[in-house]
Amino acid sequence: MNKIEIFSQMERSIIDGNKQEAEKLAKYAIENNMELTKVIEKGFVPGIQKVGQLWEKGEYFLPELITSAECMKAAMAILQPELERCQISTKSYGKIVIGTVEGDIHDIGKNLVASMLSANGFEVVDLGADVKLDKFIEKAKEINADFICLSALLTTTMLGQKRLIEMLKEKNLYGKFRVMVGGAPVNRKWAEDIGADGYAENAMAAVQVMKNLLNN
Repeated sequence: MNKIEIFSQMERSIIDGNKQEAEKLAKYAIENNMELTKVIEKGFVPGIQKVGQLWEKGEYFLPELITSAECMKAAMAILQPELERCQISTKSYGKIVIGTVEGDIHDIGKNLVASMLSANGFEVVDLGADVKLDKFIEKAKEINADFICLSALLTTTMLGQKRLIEMLKEKNLYGKFRVMVGGAPVNRKWAEDIGADGYAENAMAAVQVMKNLLNN
């Protein structure tokens, strides 16, 4: 097989949600000394981008989105150790700290957002659910994050999103990290009212909003 054929198969494995095939092709790339940055950029990334387009068109739904994101993560889990061994750095859109705010144990939506961001080239630190607000700020400072992403699925816990922004202002950190908010009760007006930098109603929208914010 030539490189174009292999890249096409990699792309198709992500679109089809074929985890076994994605892992096999990632191993093939390593075993055959392929240029791994090209493998990611020309093989696997176009696949996850196509999945996003199919989602936006309404041709793919939540199960397909989750499956394809997991395939991308599986391929990267095989490639990443080899990239680190060879001291090859891949393009990163930015560093993200994400979690569900304190008092809220819901994490399905947050997990999907984290998976899609990771699959699309962001470095993601997922703090999980029921995360104390101080921990978001501490971790963001520790890794010099570009974004803090706060999920809330309850009207009571969404107040934590507002409080975190207030805490950033109190610590003279407001503006150092862009703050993204999301969750079932959250909307664009709420994001604007509390001073958040962005809001997204679903995982693919979150990817695009963050890329737009970085470009701006």
